Amino acid sequence: MRTARIALALAAAAVALAPAILPAQAQTATPSLAIDKARIDAALQRMIASDRAGGVSALIWQDGREVYFGTAGMADRAANRPMRRDTIAQIYSMTKPVTGVALMQLWEAGKVRLDDPLSKYLPEYASMRVYAGKDDAGQPRYVATERPITVRDVLRHTAGFAYGAGPTPAHDAYVAAAPLALDIDLSEANRRLATVPLLYQPGSQWEYSIAVDVQAALVEKLSGQRFADYVRTHIFEPLKMTETAWRQPDTRLPRFAAMYEKRDGKMVQQDAATAQVLNFRDHKLTPGGFGLASTLDDYQRFARMLLNGGSLDGAHILKPSTVKLMASDQLDPAIKERSWLPSKGNVGFGFDFAVRKGQPLSAEESRGAAGEFFWDGMASTLFWVDPANKLTAVFFVQTLPYDGTLHRDFRAAVYGPAYKGPMGD
Repeated sequence: MRTARIALALAAAAVALAPAILPAQAQTATPSLAIDKARIDAALQRMIASDRAGGVSALIWQDGREVYFGTAGMADRAANRPMRRDTIAQIYSMTKPVTGVALMQLWEAGKVRLDDPLSKYLPEYASMRVYAGKDDAGQPRYVATERPITVRDVLRHTAGFAYGAGPTPAHDAYVAAAPLALDIDLSEANRRLATVPLLYQPGSQWEYSIAVDVQAALVEKLSGQRFADYVRTHIFEPLKMTETAWRQPDTRLPRFAAMYEKRDGKMVQQDAATAQVLNFRDHKLTPGGFGLASTLDDYQRFARMLLNGGSLDGAHILKPSTVKLMASDQLDPAIKERSWLPSKGNVGFGFDFAVRKGQPLSAEESRGAAGEFFWDGMASTLFWVDPANKLTAVFFVQTLPYDGTLHRDFRAAVYGPAYKGPMGD
């Protein structure tokens, strides 16, 4: 009897305490993110109605299943062809994470070390110079590097390379060298780039650059295979990404989305001849930083592999620890000069991904969860991996110039406009 009375007393105490305990627990719990299909559909339709895009499409997976697919507008207005699930889009810089994965496979195999000098593998980079302003006579000054460019620098855009025209003589030298000319191969591209002065001392700044094309040359050197062949056999084929390539066969051309360009406030469809050049057909260069064309489902398989820690459906691409390394902020806090990276939000940079460090800092910032990693493309395509919500998203559009408002609106539709997510670091 005494034991029964004690049990009854404990039960009564638990009931009495429950109202005080449970609300506190509910306040600290992170609510599950629910995908609102109607809200996302409406956001895609507004992109077309506002003439910011000719056609858009999106595919979202969460908790191991597809939770959203939708399209709006036309893949090809001139041909009256709507955006479809199998439409092929040019993804430009969303090529970069693929190249990073290829190089990190070779790192896992012990063929390269992250803090080795780049010149250990590509000797043409042994004696780089750095632009150091102009002298009293107005002539450019160049100094030796204070330390070598490392492989890590090349992975996180801290090597000092340029990426096109700009305000300095070093930019002029880059343009003159034309390291991304379409009629040369990766080896020649790197020989040309090594003649161009760096914009800053290695490791001192973040500046988006041609570095991922250097990564591609490293993949060729370390693997002994042509870059495209390595990527196909070690990434695309294992992941069953059957429609992702730099050079697409003629049979797929009717499924390509047209490219649209904003001119005088109106969206204008580019002509077919221009699109052929952008598709890299009949060109010698296979760049690591751009050039892939893909479908929603193909690229979503790449994103799901990353969310799963490097594996998908029995295909083992990377170790979980390697994916975590790539998706961790690699920028030392002392690196204050970060070009336009802060425009991406409360982010740092890993290996070929931007990495969200914490909650959005303003209402204008794109919604997202701490721990997310992502990248986008020049024609305004986007993908991200959100481990906190076990979610991956791929967004396709072919709008030039790059329009970040499309990403802001799509993310707000996915997360809700007020979403902040976990606190982060």
